[in-house]
Amino acid sequence: MSSIPLTDGAETADYYRPRVLHVPAGKGVVKWMSGDVYETMAPAESTDGAVGLTVCWVPPGGGPIAHVHRAADESFYVISGALEFLNGDQIFVANAGDFVFVPRGTRHRFRNRTGEQAHMVSFFTPGGGEGLWLEGGDDPVPGEKPEFWPSERGLALGPLLGRKEIDMVILPEEADLQGPADKP
Repeated sequence: MSSIPLTDGAETADYYRPRVLHVPAGKGVVKWMSGDVYETMAPAESTDGAVGLTVCWVPPGGGPIAHVHRAADESFYVISGALEFLNGDQIFVANAGDFVFVPRGTRHRFRNRTGEQAHMVSFFTPGGGEGLWLEGGDDPVPGEKPEFWPSERGLALGPLLGRKEIDMVILPEEADLQGPADKP
């Protein structure tokens, strides 16, 4: 098979330059965020800001406080389990295999109201929102489980929320202020 030169020979075409990001399973940056476990596989700086991708494990009762991202859209793909999502002031359940797209400026949160851990992928477009747990989350402690944070611990993240790439506003529900969600 012959190949046809795609340039005039002066230099190699840019599409031959290796640029693919490959992060093997289990090689992301793991952080604990108020009981949840987040493994960021592609922080914004690794994708030139295009996307930030995180694999999430949400225990029964887990999930973030209701909030809005003003600078990015956030999407979710549920791998296993079921998660209750807030959409503005309405609620729906996303099950394994479901995709959820949250446009920037939409109040939302997810909550595991089942008795089983949920597993999903979350991504920001453009990337940057994952900086909240990369910088504000806890490093895992071998042999221990992540704990739900008291409200003071969550409030300590305030300075990160206003950063340009995170740009998040907390808009809690009454239940958000009482600790982990009750299971059914």
